[in-house]
Amino acid sequence: MAEQNAKNHSRYVPGYHFLASTAILALLIGSGINLSEACCKKEGLYSASLICLVSFVLLLVWWYSRAFALRAQDRAIRAEENLRHFAMTGKLLDNRLRMGQIIALRFASDDEFVALAAKAADQSMSAKDIKAAIQNWRPDHNRA
Repeated sequence: MAEQNAKNHSRYVPGYHFLASTAILALLIGSGINLSEACCKKEGLYSASLICLVSFVLLLVWWYSRAFALRAQDRAIRAEENLRHFAMTGKLLDNRLRMGQIIALRFASDDEFVALAAKAADQSMSAKDIKAAIQNWRPDHNRA
């Protein structure tokens, strides 16, 4: 496995991010075209409406399945990094830190984590700036 760093830590799942999203978008567009043609011809309107509705529902399921999973992952990351900070300092993370900042801080090594967390809170650093400031990258190989 290649060494993880700020430039290559993002992960895409081709079947989800590219194939499924493109297929659902094509289905939604095609079903909309089919529905408009059915409206003009005055036949097949019921089945065209159902196909359009199903494609829209599929889009919602696709979107929310990812959104809910990310929200749960964010909560787990917040708890992990709070525990990590508490184990090192005896205090919880600063309340001024936003979720994106905490997610970025998880890649900081233990040696720089506490100081970088304080700097991120004091200077309202962006997640991108936090990742760029990390000297010793702590990889996350447990992602699916």
